[in-house]
Amino acid sequence: MSTGQRMIRFGVIISLLLLFVVVGCSNSDTSSQQSTNEEREDNEKIENVRVFKSHLSKGVLPGSDDPHVQQVLEETGVKYELMTPPAGSDATEYLNMLFASEDYPDIFRPIGGMERTLIQQGAALPLDDLLPEYAPHVWNSIPEEAWDVVRAATPDGKIYYVPKVYTIPERAALLRQDWLNNVGLEMPETLEEYREMLIAFRDQDPNGNGEQDELPTSGREFGTWMDHLFAMFGVAMWEGHPEWDIYDGEIQYAGVTENMKEAIIFIRELYEEELLDKETFLNKGDVWTAKINNNLVGSWYHLPANLLDRYEAMRQGAEDAYVVGMPLPKVDGFTGFITQKSMGEPEWMIPKVSEDKAIASLKLLDFFYDQENDDFIRYGIEGAQHKVEDGKKVLIAATDETPIALGMRNLMTKEDMDIRINETFPEDQQQMVMDIFEVSTADARRIAGDGLPSTVYDGYSDIQSHKLFQEYLTKIVIGEWPIDRFDEFVERWYSSGGDEVTERVQEWYERLN
Repeated sequence: MSTGQRMIRFGVIISLLLLFVVVGCSNSDTSSQQSTNEEREDNEKIENVRVFKSHLSKGVLPGSDDPHVQQVLEETGVKYELMTPPAGSDATEYLNMLFASEDYPDIFRPIGGMERTLIQQGAALPLDDLLPEYAPHVWNSIPEEAWDVVRAATPDGKIYYVPKVYTIPERAALLRQDWLNNVGLEMPETLEEYREMLIAFRDQDPNGNGEQDELPTSGREFGTWMDHLFAMFGVAMWEGHPEWDIYDGEIQYAGVTENMKEAIIFIRELYEEELLDKETFLNKGDVWTAKINNNLVGSWYHLPANLLDRYEAMRQGAEDAYVVGMPLPKVDGFTGFITQKSMGEPEWMIPKVSEDKAIASLKLLDFFYDQENDDFIRYGIEGAQHKVEDGKKVLIAATDETPIALGMRNLMTKEDMDIRINETFPEDQQQMVMDIFEVSTADARRIAGDGLPSTVYDGYSDIQSHKLFQEYLTKIVIGEWPIDRFDEFVERWYSSGGDEVTERVQEWYERLN
């Protein structure tokens, strides 16, 4: 082969090699471009939704890579970002600040009357058409009665929020059974027997520490969280605030009824005889809780579901500590009951400015109302929210370092509560808590004002805040004012807006029914 032929062959080979390189690069670029396009398409499929919740337990907010966030994303196509108030801040003020700064959540739990403000301003998104299509599990899980309550709460009869629904009572009259045993008494059945029990608690050292430091019963500042003392007289109370119920054949504010006057007379007597904690109207929440935990209180009112940590603290100072539900003692001339508010309280709302995220927000909410997801919703991620012991999932107690897992369903039936008790309470406490709920359920009654919209108080913020009631309650009970001044309170309440508010409530009640 001549030199010229060899040069030609060499040139052909080089040309072929260059062609392969160019084709390879072209294919590589095409593949890379395809990969980039696929990633872009995947990212476009992901909907990011900001969720605001208040009053969360211990823990740290999850990041975008959190396994719980990723699992929900995989199931729904929605990536949630959890928003909460900073530690120590007021949740209502923080939510108002978010809206004032236009840092809007896409779906949020309205608190402090925020739902009323947004509805009045036309800034809330109506959900009537969206819920059945994009959140069918939410739509079908909530009773039609609850949706009716929501519709009746709005001026145009539309659904602007998803309500909380509890078909069981959340609160109960609680009693230390070991104290009752130590003073040799049976469960009180009448008001007089209840008073005798409190006297024994005061005088007979039922906590066994050799000191007369027992507080037979106790409440918190402004007369809150002692609803059991009002409940015996048929007064509708919610954490110390008078509610609306049927008295003398029509819906009325419980604070101005004869039932309330008789209850205050009784509570005043307890205070005079040191059967009611003398610091009741000063007790902050943490102080009141500490007194209960430290075996100083015999009878109180609270949430049985919150007994877990409290009961463990009690047993550190009293090995035989045992808490039971107290059936309401009978009072002649009155029908006592535990106030139950089952439905209508706003739970989830979408601001109109987040309308473009509404479908994604409802898909996210629907995931938590789908019973097929119950196992994941209850237990979360292994190692973060639960561990496995003997083949059984066990929830991990929350700490300040625990990653918070979003939960959005607030629909509670007896079956739900039994499951929660079995999952969160040790075996030796489960029956105790179930028995408490059984007692409180027997005494509970849903009040007529359940689901009452806060709009009835427009223009009368002092009526809504119960300030006038709290002033008279406090000064009458501690003996600064005579009981006769209760009648003065009733007159002032009506003349300062109570007449107008009562008329609005009665109109709402007629519309609802």
